Amino acid sequence: MSSLYLNPANIADNRDRLVIDLVNINAGVDNSLGKLNTVSGLNKFINGNSTNINDVFTYSNKQNFSLVAPYAELRGPGFMLAINHKHSVGFSTRVRGMNQFNNFNQSVYRTIADSTYTANGVTLNSQNFNWTGHVWAEAAVTYGVVLLEKGKHELKAGVTLRYLSGIGYLGLKGNNLNLRYSGDTITATNTDIQYSSSLASSNSTLSTGIGSNSIFDNLVNSKTGNGVGGDIGIVYDYIENPEATSFEMDGKKNVGDQTINRYKLRVSASVTDLGSIFYNSNGNFSVNVRGNGTLTGQGLIENVKNYDDFRAYAKKQGFNVDTGKASNRLYMPTTIVLSADYHAWKNIYVNATYFNNVVNRQNYGNSYYNQIIITPRYDTRRYSIAVPITYSALSESMKMGIGIRAYGFFVGSDDMLALVSHQYGMNFYVGGFVPFHKKHIKDRDGDHVSDKKDKCPEDMGTWKSRGCPDKDEDTKKEDPSEREN
Repeated sequence: MSSLYLNPANIADNRDRLVIDLVNINAGVDNSLGKLNTVSGLNKFINGNSTNINDVFTYSNKQNFSLVAPYAELRGPGFMLAINHKHSVGFSTRVRGMNQFNNFNQSVYRTIADSTYTANGVTLNSQNFNWTGHVWAEAAVTYGVVLLEKGKHELKAGVTLRYLSGIGYLGLKGNNLNLRYSGDTITATNTDIQYSSSLASSNSTLSTGIGSNSIFDNLVNSKTGNGVGGDIGIVYDYIENPEATSFEMDGKKNVGDQTINRYKLRVSASVTDLGSIFYNSNGNFSVNVRGNGTLTGQGLIENVKNYDDFRAYAKKQGFNVDTGKASNRLYMPTTIVLSADYHAWKNIYVNATYFNNVVNRQNYGNSYYNQIIITPRYDTRRYSIAVPITYSALSESMKMGIGIRAYGFFVGSDDMLALVSHQYGMNFYVGGFVPFHKKHIKDRDGDHVSDKKDKCPEDMGTWKSRGCPDKDEDTKKEDPSEREN
């Protein structure tokens, strides 16, 4: 069921006739700001508990950084149903949230988030930066179909259509910001930044989302956004020896065994998370700040508490401020997903998956960062174990994890090295589903006529006679002369 989110075509011609998705939780952080010092400090940071940001990160030497902390996803309930060999449908639900800084200036971030930070004699220019914290819910239908079956080749396609319900967002983006630090004073020139929020109350916290990232506590007060989205994908299977994994049944030859993975190589391509959520002007606040002025780190910490304070403080410090209610559109994290899965030997597989972002990050919304994952795995119907090895373009570092599945329950991580060393990120997932596997077609008498259609299930026959022995059509007619005798 989880493969549906990577490529909707994956539900076509799979090994299950029905899967009931119960629940799946996936959460974590990733960044290029700095390595994580402690897992406990990170937990306090995410939950909004009191902690110094220096306890969380050992900062990198990058002036601009990107950060996703936290991202969280709750999937389920849902289901996948194989209508027949070629056609499958699915229904899925999930709630997602991402608190994301993109191309953000480290000095600006630390000035706001860290009261102990002071820059002196530093000049910097920050352009095209974006902070978006967004929580939304989804309900989706998926259709997968086998388009082609010909010898060693099989081609499948799939599409997912989603209804998107926006719960709420906070956003800050800037076209340009020139800063000069002198002690605790920041002189800003040629300023062009915008703060926007869908929160129903203008007193909702702005600085909390920057300082402690307890953003989800501030987003559940509003539900004014909606939209549509979806995924589209194709899957190609190369079957090295189709004769060994197919049989004759009910008058058809080369019927593929649907209880096993038949492919030697599977190649797939998809575009996921198309779409956007539109927030109308009812309860959607916006502040545009332009011009020149002075700020202080302590002034930001003390005064930028919410929408009203942000507006008042910016005006007091000399900036031109335009405020009001305005509609806004938040874009989904649209991604191209390319994958190849090689069946190496028996139950051993090796998968390579590449994620490529296609979102314009200057808009409000969230996005995933490019990465490539190599995953060797041992996979059977009942059990599987996988070891994903990832290169992240965000942190420019390697990750390693482990995933374990037993029947319909699974637990794992794609990035677990933070448990034993300082890393740029970490994540975990856990969940459960109820699978109803496809079964071998029953043919008790071995005559290639399924028991379901066999009129003589205990006697070998032919498909022509629906499983019953053929009658002798050349039986000699009775001789009239013998009748007289």
